[in-house]
Amino acid sequence: MSIRQLSMFVENKKGALAKVLKCFSDRGVGLRAMTIADTKDFGILRVIVDDIDGAVSALKEEEIVFSVNDVIAAEAQDVPGGLASVLNTLMDAGIDIEYTYAFVVESGDRACAILRVSDVETGEKVLKDAGVPLVSEDEILRI
Repeated sequence: MSIRQLSMFVENKKGALAKVLKCFSDRGVGLRAMTIADTKDFGILRVIVDDIDGAVSALKEEEIVFSVNDVIAAEAQDVPGGLASVLNTLMDAGIDIEYTYAFVVESGDRACAILRVSDVETGEKVLKDAGVPLVSEDEILRI
């Protein structure tokens, strides 16, 4: 049930992020989630898109270096401590969390956490066993 996420380096210069996003929009690829972590020279852009194949094709055409990674999308309550509860479940099971980002699906009700963990398959099992709802790629596309 993992979600495919695109990761790419983006130079930390004027217009670089806009170029990547335009590459997607010109081909009708929509964003569902996005995060960027930057340094002085570059950023690592991570996105969930509504058309992974179209996005991959677009990035190849534009010669933008990228990777496709499997991540977990887990539902968390949109309350203080909602995400912490999900993270603690993984931590208590010894699953290393490499990074996470989240977005609200329904304010005051549901949020979705994107989790890059050391072992996706085990992480999914741990969360399922703990009763944490996982969000499928199809569900992400309908948001």
